[in-house]
Amino acid sequence: MSNQIPHSRLFVLQENGPIGKLTERSGVAVFEQLPNTRCIGSVITLGRLRFSLIIFFTLLFIFFVRSVQLQIFQGNHFRALAESNKYRTERLVPQRGLIFDRNGIVLAQNIPSFVLTMTIADLPKNEQKRYELFDIVSKLAGVQPTDLDLLMTQYAKNQTEAIPVKRNINFERAMNLEIEIKNLQGFNLQTSTLRMYPQTIPSLSHILGYTGKITEDDLSVLKDQGYKPIDVIGKTGVERVDESLLRGQPGEVVTEVDARGKELTVVSRTNPVVGANLTLTIDSEFQKFIETRLEKTMQSVGSTKGSVVVLNPKNGEVYALVSLPTFDNNLFAQGIEEDTYKKLADDKDQPLFFRAIAGEFPSGSTFKPFVAYAALVEKIINENTSFLSTGGIRINEWFFPDWKAGGHGITNVRKALAESVNTFFYIIGGGLDQINGLGVERITDYARRFGFGKPTGIDLPSEADGFLPSKEWKEEVKGERWYVGDTYHLAIGQGDLLTTPLQMAHATGIIANKGVDVLPHVVNKINDVEKDISSQTLDSLDSYALSVVRQGMRQTVTQGSARSLSVLPVSVAGKTGTAQAPGHEKYHSWFTGFAPYEDSEIALAIIVEDGGESTDAAVPLAKEIIYWWLTNRR
Repeated sequence: MSNQIPHSRLFVLQENGPIGKLTERSGVAVFEQLPNTRCIGSVITLGRLRFSLIIFFTLLFIFFVRSVQLQIFQGNHFRALAESNKYRTERLVPQRGLIFDRNGIVLAQNIPSFVLTMTIADLPKNEQKRYELFDIVSKLAGVQPTDLDLLMTQYAKNQTEAIPVKRNINFERAMNLEIEIKNLQGFNLQTSTLRMYPQTIPSLSHILGYTGKITEDDLSVLKDQGYKPIDVIGKTGVERVDESLLRGQPGEVVTEVDARGKELTVVSRTNPVVGANLTLTIDSEFQKFIETRLEKTMQSVGSTKGSVVVLNPKNGEVYALVSLPTFDNNLFAQGIEEDTYKKLADDKDQPLFFRAIAGEFPSGSTFKPFVAYAALVEKIINENTSFLSTGGIRINEWFFPDWKAGGHGITNVRKALAESVNTFFYIIGGGLDQINGLGVERITDYARRFGFGKPTGIDLPSEADGFLPSKEWKEEVKGERWYVGDTYHLAIGQGDLLTTPLQMAHATGIIANKGVDVLPHVVNKINDVEKDISSQTLDSLDSYALSVVRQGMRQTVTQGSARSLSVLPVSVAGKTGTAQAPGHEKYHSWFTGFAPYEDSEIALAIIVEDGGESTDAAVPLAKEIIYWWLTNRR
């Protein structure tokens, strides 16, 4: 028959030979396995088959679980990633609010600028193409290709955000970039603004501060407030303290893009909200006058550093806040060169340091009115109590001198203030013979009531708190006990006592304002709406003691150490001071005062560091400042 299998002619083969043969028995094909061979039935056992099925279904289960995880539990995440690759959000930076002085003169404004940005997600994925692109961009923008590589690493977690590559691009370079930008995959040219400070008054730089590019540290703190890498923020001064007001509200444009990051269509647009305009209490012309005169005074006495604070004790408005040396804040707003910054930072006179609010100095005799007030309230003296000044006090081997050889004779509290008689304050501060002085605790307690030893709370950053020493502090820090000589030094404003010029002007303002304390401030209006400024009547202050101290400070001008101010066409009260700081050969020259005496409208504090006698530096400068205010106030 045609379909019969030839007898013993068919073999089943394996790789190295046959494993059996087919034979016909009674018309049926029968397989016969050859000796020493294995067939499939003997290779795959039931156990192995079971194991294979377990592996198969286990892998199937894993794939199923992973699919559920990706599609259900992490679906939103991956959907967002997909959307971020499909859509781009361009930040619309608002115009920063302007800053004006009290008379409407512009102190901070904005000028048009350009910024080149890079979006990492839109860059070529091919490394060679990306490097070729970076080479082209670096030549057009004036940056290094390595700068672009560094930005990719630095902002690896911000791949869909616009990262600033170069800010403040000039017009010519911006036009060249605009022509080529359509061929620069992943790059975009955006319009922006540059902060500029138009007034040629360098000392305003400490007050206004400056803006600068946002750093990674800034972003880590401000990210929840909506800040992005392209933003600039206030770094110091008013720009920093009122950043949230000046900044405005950013807008955004959402666009759909293709695989190369090129815009296809605009999905949505939110316009930015312009920042608030601020009006300061500062009179820029007054500030400029004081800056010029302080600089001239410093030159005449061989000083390189000084500060002046002028404020209104009735409402706390600061009219002038001058600190020299200073710097040009436009350099920082434009992106300061490293060499220029290093020169400023390394300058021994510290032009970046806002010494008017952060400099801490021994006060010298300008502290005496507050010691006199404490002694009157504590009834250690009254207005008629007198002591004999013969040139100083001797305690065992220690001698504590008056500044005037031979002394000042019979002295009461008014004369002691007017002529700055050390002996009087040694006695009321540290005591002598049968007279118990105030002691360090009561002196510092009363000083705190006038704001010493703590920041005034002015609306500017980095204000120092000054320093009031104590027995415990000296024992802990210096490892020495407190001596009566330490109290003598404290009573005349020497020793370890430290104050800032602003603290001194503020404390003097409380005396001028007959016990009413008003918070010093430099921002007066926000979008033409006046700020609500806190004030408080210090009920704990004694009106009788204040009156006597005020009389003594008035006598300083009529008969005492500031007689040159008596020629002014307004009644002035004040206190002179000379103070020697550790490591300084010359004395700091101090003056603090107020005018008019009867109803004060200004209080001021002046320090010319290493300026010598107050009558040579601080007092003549005070005369010029008060006269300018009288003839130009508005």
